[in-house]
Amino acid sequence: MSLALVHSRARAGVSAPPVRVEVHLSGGLPRTNLVGLPEAAVRESRDRIFAAILCAQFEFPARRITVNLAPADLPKDGGRFDLPIALGILAASGQVDRNALGEYEFLGELGLTGELRAVDGVLPAALAAARAGRKLIVPPGNGAEAALARDVEAYTARTLLEVCAMLNGSKQLPPAEAPPPQITLVPDMADVRGQAHARRALEVAAAGNHHLLLVGTPGCGKTLLASRLPGLLPEASEAEALETAAITSVSGRGLDPSRWRQRPYRSPHHTASAVALVGGGADPRPGEISLAHNGVLFLDELPEWDRKALEVLREPLESGTVTVSRAARSSEFPARFQLVAAMNPCPCGWAGDPCGRCRCNPEAIRRYRSRISGPLLDRIDLHVEVPRLPPQELRPDAPQGEASADIRARVERARTVQQARAGKANAQLGQSETMRWCRLRETDQALLERAIERLQLSARSMHRILRVARTIADLAGSEDIDTPHLTEALGYRRLDRGERLHRAA
Repeated sequence: MSLALVHSRARAGVSAPPVRVEVHLSGGLPRTNLVGLPEAAVRESRDRIFAAILCAQFEFPARRITVNLAPADLPKDGGRFDLPIALGILAASGQVDRNALGEYEFLGELGLTGELRAVDGVLPAALAAARAGRKLIVPPGNGAEAALARDVEAYTARTLLEVCAMLNGSKQLPPAEAPPPQITLVPDMADVRGQAHARRALEVAAAGNHHLLLVGTPGCGKTLLASRLPGLLPEASEAEALETAAITSVSGRGLDPSRWRQRPYRSPHHTASAVALVGGGADPRPGEISLAHNGVLFLDELPEWDRKALEVLREPLESGTVTVSRAARSSEFPARFQLVAAMNPCPCGWAGDPCGRCRCNPEAIRRYRSRISGPLLDRIDLHVEVPRLPPQELRPDAPQGEASADIRARVERARTVQQARAGKANAQLGQSETMRWCRLRETDQALLERAIERLQLSARSMHRILRVARTIADLAGSEDIDTPHLTEALGYRRLDRGERLHRAA
């Protein structure tokens, strides 16, 4: 029978759906037909495969060849199907043992010499192959990435000829090996002088996975503080790291397997578009918010961002996912990131500074701050003012701040309490969970209600205040939310009042 079946994987978002490569040889004029919704790169594989088979000293069948990529309604793109199609042709023509194909899945682009070249999206395919109980054959450039999926039995092959020799039983392929992890030094909080209030807010944000907004004059240390947040976060679990690495794998930006356990830190420029943030394209790819999944997304100069670009953050901040829909297909990407934003208090940047350099009128300040919508500001848990430091605190012999390692130890203890209580960080609690785990005493409940009335806060803001207060209590080792915890949490919502900022100007 001139029919062969080869297993492979497509790329759809961060998933890797199975693809059956069915190759049939029949009589008639020599011709190769590719069916099953192949895109241009897949259709062009016919010429690459023809040259690769001849260079490997095999015979290309002079028959009518039909290649079906099933399922037919799933788009197939890229050069990832070159290797399985070539093996299917060789197996259908009897040059490779077709019975040996069933336990393997194959990925790889072929060069004209038969060399195997790396493709993207291998990590999701490796995870899926492990669940399917099959072994995986990939090019050497993808071996380290495939080895990150510890449950998969992955091998690397340099050429088409090596794969055929393995299938015919005359050669063994080397197993894929993950490189040793590299230790990358992250910026330390010890470099931050002064700024006790902002340092405390950063610790609270890290402990509860809360979003943070830093407001201050130019050069006061907003970017410096934001860059220190990854060093305060607990080490990512293996599941979190694999999920983040899978997103990077399908992004087309390349994955460094030696740094896959590090939490991402993304800081796009304020000229980035909405598509750059959430992802998109004819073939949907993840954007910055997905690349920051399980890590930190830093948006500097927040009012300078395009209003439409900022508004697309609202839903992912709540749901932790983003769905990119196009006419041909839609893809869902995880986007549970920790947002840290920074802004100046006015167009010139000096409103409220004791130096009195600001000359912006109240209307200009109002227009500047109105570039950030109320619903977006509502979703940011902590609003912190960062003052300009006096020159004495910047002297070389001035005392350094507390090291990141000491702060991270407190953060990890608080996170352990939260995981034991609800199985998630406080910022991710739902409404019913917030009501259950963030109860207040009667006097504190009355205080919260008065603050909500005075500051004109929304119900969403109230719940976020409660979650922040719960985090502060966890840092203090308290089972209950006490009055100092609540008042500190309320202090982080003062920028909800536009009038206060106007008076500061």
